[in-house]
Amino acid sequence: MQNEKNHQFRQQLKERFLREGFHLTDIQILQFEKFYHFLIEKNKVMNLTAITDMEEVIEKHFIDSVSSSRIINYDNISNCIDVGTGAGFPGIPLKIVYPHISMVLLDSLNKRVKFLEEVIERLELKDIIAIHYRAEDAARVPQYREKFDLCVSRAVANLRTLSEYCIPFVKKKGVFLSYKSMKGKEEIKEAEHCLELLASTVEKVDEFQLDDNAGRTLIKIRKNNFTPKKYPRKAGLPSKDPL
Repeated sequence: MQNEKNHQFRQQLKERFLREGFHLTDIQILQFEKFYHFLIEKNKVMNLTAITDMEEVIEKHFIDSVSSSRIINYDNISNCIDVGTGAGFPGIPLKIVYPHISMVLLDSLNKRVKFLEEVIERLELKDIIAIHYRAEDAARVPQYREKFDLCVSRAVANLRTLSEYCIPFVKKKGVFLSYKSMKGKEEIKEAEHCLELLASTVEKVDEFQLDDNAGRTLIKIRKNNFTPKKYPRKAGLPSKDPL
């Protein structure tokens, strides 16, 4: 029975990724399979995700995570940080699909970081670490500040707050990519002043739907210059009093 389920998972995963233009190797399929099983197993004792159905995990977690390839050419990305990664989305699926990328997964909850460290070990992923920090604090650490080609975030914070969390990690001329629901476009107008302060501009917005019919918005923000030293402000302020 379990073998049949595993076979079904592999087939579904392979076919679904193929429709998005991804030809997964046997190793990548096995990594996704291990990730799925471990996520479901750990979710019984930890609050990692409300999505546990096999098809929904493939669609709403795995496919959704790599949807950023619609507007990001990952061949040109050498390193990436996933801010507020939670259970590892979008960072882990991106790392599986684009193994050449050096990946940092950042989360403020140590329990989740421990889970991610075990995922990394079980999947035998290389050149990827999970770190336990609040974004505001990590962005002041020299080894993380303005060091990344790309920062991704699927966190639920408003774009103004998220931008202050994420843009300080990005190199000058690098990109911050925010994954949003269909209403994400509405946040751009109110984030204009914040992006100006952070020397960044919206370069592209992509609205689309996946198979679950839920609307999605990808917001690609280009960092034009170095982040002023005063940003991000101290922990808690970006969410309490967005720029």
